[in-house]
Amino acid sequence: MNLDQISVKLTAISVASLPSANPAVVPKKLSLKEVAAKFISIHLGRVGGVHSLSLLVEGAAAEDGRSPSVWDTIAHSGELKDETNGDIACDQYHRYKEDVQLMVNTGLDAYRFSISWSRLIPNGRGPVNPKGLQYYNNLIDELIRHGIQPHVTLFHHDLPQALEDDYSGWLSEKIVDDFTAYADTCFNEFGDRVSHWTTMNEPNAIALGGYDRGTIPPKRCSYPFGANCTKGNSTVEPYIFTHNSLLAHASAARLYKKKYQAQQKGFIGLNLFTTWLIPRTDSGKDVKATQRAHDLYIGWFINPLVFGDYPATMKKHAGSKIPTFTLQQSELVKGSFDFLSLNYYTIIHIMDDPDSLKLKERDVYMDMALKRLDSWDGESNGEFPIDPLGLQHVLEHFKQIYGNPPIYVHENGQRTLHNASLNDAPRIKYLAAFIGSALNGLRNGSDMRGYFTWSFLDLFELTQGEKFSFGLYYVNFSDPDLKRQPKLSAHWYSGFLKGGNISSDGINVLERSSFSQ
Repeated sequence: MNLDQISVKLTAISVASLPSANPAVVPKKLSLKEVAAKFISIHLGRVGGVHSLSLLVEGAAAEDGRSPSVWDTIAHSGELKDETNGDIACDQYHRYKEDVQLMVNTGLDAYRFSISWSRLIPNGRGPVNPKGLQYYNNLIDELIRHGIQPHVTLFHHDLPQALEDDYSGWLSEKIVDDFTAYADTCFNEFGDRVSHWTTMNEPNAIALGGYDRGTIPPKRCSYPFGANCTKGNSTVEPYIFTHNSLLAHASAARLYKKKYQAQQKGFIGLNLFTTWLIPRTDSGKDVKATQRAHDLYIGWFINPLVFGDYPATMKKHAGSKIPTFTLQQSELVKGSFDFLSLNYYTIIHIMDDPDSLKLKERDVYMDMALKRLDSWDGESNGEFPIDPLGLQHVLEHFKQIYGNPPIYVHENGQRTLHNASLNDAPRIKYLAAFIGSALNGLRNGSDMRGYFTWSFLDLFELTQGEKFSFGLYYVNFSDPDLKRQPKLSAHWYSGFLKGGNISSDGINVLERSSFSQ
């Protein structure tokens, strides 16, 4: 889809609240324009959103009682490519009023952000840090004051280091009680103003990156599956992490539903990293491997939430390595969500790898007898290929396999090299294509409730430091004032959110008007 087809006045095809009745399904025969109008008419309010992560945007890493997270530990070890860290980042901790005003100027209706567990409860459990509590109250109040809806994520990869040191964090069943207590604090303190809660961000990515390949904290892995890991077991720990994180999510979600939902009238869900998986060749073996890959990337977490158990293929291939849900646990996990939150960027190709099953020591990929081939170059300009059909296929997959649950696309954005150029036309083309894809998914009956772009500001990115950026606003990290400047994409997104009709010539018009001075 091109920009010509997105001609109706939309605000990032998002809504302000989930309806209590059964979700309306848009008839397939409607045109895109009719779908968009229908979408707006059947929901109350509207949300055009962006997303940021506390670790990457707040700064003040050791200020006002905040303790280190596992990401702080890795960043200070010098393991990131440019040896940067999040100590200062965008300094939103001190500049949140300035940033909220930028959101107002942009025309945003929602801001998705995460709470730093290490800032709110520095030891991971026990006393609440009053300074941390004050900061998040101030941020939420400032957003509400300006009519911007907060969408809050409780855990975004940043476990307090204290819990990792105490009992190996997510590898221990103790994490379930500690996470639930932390969530309880958040619901109690902020739930009167926050109606959209996401328990965890991309736990499936943590399972593979944090406990199999060791590319992200806590960087646990074992030879030959990961590099430079000093501890861990790639053959079993990803399964243990997944089991405990599902139980922790379900425990927090059930608590919210039982204790808070009736009064606060909010909604809770889980976020996953998603990608559309494509067979490397047309061979039957690669096609079947791709089906197994869908079970790995999506079904590993979503099957328990929808059906109460792991995919049969994973149980068959992993055998005794994959934990078993008790009947009580299965009932706890099944249905423990009001919506599902998806992050989507690009496609991945899959190859069959039957020889891996002959090996005694196997990680998750080998258990599933597959290899992944990424579709982007992580070392040059970093841009993702524009493959909007992939998002549409993912939405259709959730509709067909999982009963069409309410879905928020909570992350989607284009990566470019971080530099002072404000002309990021490739990002506009990417966002326009994917918003169009989301509209197509909606027309085909997907219960897609919202779209958020990553990210509002240029951030200290987790594994790449300051090499790449996703922001609508440029941040000069070398400038003590950390000045924010709108990129071309910020002007485009603002015009889009405010109801402008931007044609395929809109990028050239924006370039002339934005950079003529």
